[in-house]
Amino acid sequence: MLTRTLPKSGEKLPVIGLGTWQTFDVGPSPAERQSQKEVLQRFLAAGARVIDSSPMYGRAEQVVGDLLRELGQERTPFLATKVWTTGHQAGLEQMRDSLRKMGHGQLDLMQVHNLVDWRTHLPTLREWKAAGRIRYLGVTHYQRGAFDELEKLLREESLDFVQLPYSIARRDAEQRLLPAAAEHGTAVLVMQPFESGDLFRKVKGKALPPWAADFDCKSWAEYFLKFLLGHPAVTCPIPATRNARHLEDNLRAGTGRLPDAKTRARMVEYLGL
Repeated sequence: MLTRTLPKSGEKLPVIGLGTWQTFDVGPSPAERQSQKEVLQRFLAAGARVIDSSPMYGRAEQVVGDLLRELGQERTPFLATKVWTTGHQAGLEQMRDSLRKMGHGQLDLMQVHNLVDWRTHLPTLREWKAAGRIRYLGVTHYQRGAFDELEKLLREESLDFVQLPYSIARRDAEQRLLPAAAEHGTAVLVMQPFESGDLFRKVKGKALPPWAADFDCKSWAEYFLKFLLGHPAVTCPIPATRNARHLEDNLRAGTGRLPDAKTRARMVEYLGL
């Protein structure tokens, strides 16, 4: 799998990650977790590493941690989660709980979820990073209406990561956020790369263009993800799935050639977006 270099550290990360919203919020029985276990097994076997979760996602953190322990893979992934509460003490307790569920004494990335009480939590994240409890810190938001505030934080807070919505159909992040991330050395995780499945509905019955083969693309999932990876500021999209076949399709987007700027414009035009 292709990798991207994290600007702040030089560490290389595989370019396709795994989100866990809704897909990993399941019960405790082996039958309820079987598809998630298979997804994690195949994900890691392909050389992918970035797994993103949040306390907001129900039981997802616990499920990820349990399954990684079952697979003997606690130390292989790059584990990212979030703090999603208000107040200093509540934030500490929530992060400790996430560390217990997902981590093995350390988490790779802690993010302030949807900028909730970020002025309180960012100083705590800096303390945790200095103490070695986390390796990187960042912020997230899912709404385009928060882009102004995200940009301000990118420019003023020396963030390691930002997580934001971006897709071939909704490219507003290209205007200011992605340039700001590149300028200030912030890695970019992309949520909602398929617009919650809406992109697949838009292309139902439509054939891939024959020139998609020029960038080693054989499916619409690859088309949508390779479009994102064709932007040099994007570090890693994190599509969520519990379906192993869909996972394999997503992972293939992280291999082979990527579209250049001219081809990316052609990709948008082909879809009439």
